[in-house]
Amino acid sequence: MTKKTFKRAFHDSLPILAGYLALGIGYGVLLQSKGYSFWWAILMSVTMFAGSGQYAGVDFMASGASLLTTAFMTLIINARHFFYGFSLLDKYKGAGALKPYMIFGLTDETYSLVCSAKPEEGVDQKKYFFFLTALNHSYWITGCVSGAVLGMFLPFDSKGIDFAMTALFIVIMVEQWLSSKQHLPAVLGVVTTAVCLVVFGAEYFIIPAMALIAAELVLLRRRLDPERPEVNGDE
Repeated sequence: MTKKTFKRAFHDSLPILAGYLALGIGYGVLLQSKGYSFWWAILMSVTMFAGSGQYAGVDFMASGASLLTTAFMTLIINARHFFYGFSLLDKYKGAGALKPYMIFGLTDETYSLVCSAKPEEGVDQKKYFFFLTALNHSYWITGCVSGAVLGMFLPFDSKGIDFAMTALFIVIMVEQWLSSKQHLPAVLGVVTTAVCLVVFGAEYFIIPAMALIAAELVLLRRRLDPERPEVNGDE
């Protein structure tokens, strides 16, 4: 069962492999261009594993930002993971000793795979989620370190590299739109974010947008997932 589960997780993670290698190499090159050695790429990708957070972290370090500023901005950038966690309570329940690493390694791309996963018979779902997380993490580490090493020997113009994460998010959204018949969550996300951007401005819209989207999804959970079994407290 474990072998079959790993093979299924590896197969499903292949699109992330391509994306993470490209994004990781971009990150490594950017890190190297700011004067940091490949050891920093290893340390940050192993201990942080936060694509957008790591990209932003390069600028924080290069600009000499304070620890408090860095911590606050990291919280803002990754605040969406707080809401991811709520939607995975049932999926990660019973994962035992694997659960802490699965929580640590949860990225936008892994979250997308976990939410859309439909493992066939003979696949251990909890181990499947764990293998997805570990494989994606290994792809990211490989990309980051490769980019940092390449940056030591080959000249690169790092201008525009930090847009790579935005491009990947757009691709993931398009793929989910095409593969799903339920488009309401995507529409709510886009509309709510656009409204918050206008109301709160580019610097402060993320937290209000995420909070409103979470509230909307909770209120509409029955419509979005009519097959969800009732539990105590559901109406």
